[in-house]
Amino acid sequence: MDEELNTTYVTLDGYIEVNKYRYVYFCIIFTLYIIIICSNSTIVYVIWIHKNLHEPMYIFIAALLLNCLLYSTTIYPKLLIDFLSEKQVITYSACLFQFFIFYTLGSSEFFLLAAMAYDRYVAICKPLEYPTIMNKTTVSIFLVVSWLIPAFHIAVQAIGSAEATLCNFNLKGIFCNNAVYTLQCVRSRLIIVFGVVALIDLIILPMLFIVFTYTNIFIISYQSCKEVRKKAAETCLPHLLVLISISCLSIYDVSIARVESDFPKTARLLMTLQIVLYHPLFNPFIYGLKMKEISKQLKRFFCHARIITCINYEC
Repeated sequence: MDEELNTTYVTLDGYIEVNKYRYVYFCIIFTLYIIIICSNSTIVYVIWIHKNLHEPMYIFIAALLLNCLLYSTTIYPKLLIDFLSEKQVITYSACLFQFFIFYTLGSSEFFLLAAMAYDRYVAICKPLEYPTIMNKTTVSIFLVVSWLIPAFHIAVQAIGSAEATLCNFNLKGIFCNNAVYTLQCVRSRLIIVFGVVALIDLIILPMLFIVFTYTNIFIISYQSCKEVRKKAAETCLPHLLVLISISCLSIYDVSIARVESDFPKTARLLMTLQIVLYHPLFNPFIYGLKMKEISKQLKRFFCHARIITCINYEC
């Protein structure tokens, strides 16, 4: 009983007419969540079962899509519960945990895209050295770093927020993002300073590295033969599209969600939904259609599944 009394609850105040449209919201989000799970899982499975796809580039793509799955699972189950609940509330500790997982996975995407950029740079600009540089150890290090560095940065902010005193218990959102800072009476210097450090380390530096790397790739490709230019376009374009996608959504999250303003509630809800809906669906679509080898294996996979279904149906 004492534990219940000492538990701090936060109201998620970003929903619009949830009582009126709760079942519509639930059906839409549930359907999209299933699509996200199936699309991302299918490509990860295809990469896993085909040995010719056990190359660094495809391993990074599998890690990126797995990241999307975990990212979505951090948000969607709670959304579905809230749509069917009379009150949309969450404990402050659970809110901070969601905040930690959400930003750790979101930031790791920039590191994975940076690893992909480096992989493409070595493959296109130093093809003879590629097997030596991009070996299993290098790939493993990139994957570990991509998840550990963001986790460390976000953990500091989450722990700092856990110690803060709250003066507001209504969160302007449908899940716990940067808006949790608006709940605090006074934002500590630790959170402010480390927030800037995290922004630089987790987003700006990886983006600058990616831009620098792809600039070098395009310069070298332009100076090379048509075959090299074609290879660069086929393998680099999907990564750049995903980078643009996640960058645009991150700009919104940093600039709007963290600032306490009179931003229209409907517009805020639509932009927030884009963060959790658009990107997890965009990644498998881009890599499934634009990456030639993955697209080819997906066609074989679905043809094989269709044949088995037809045989079972006739039986």
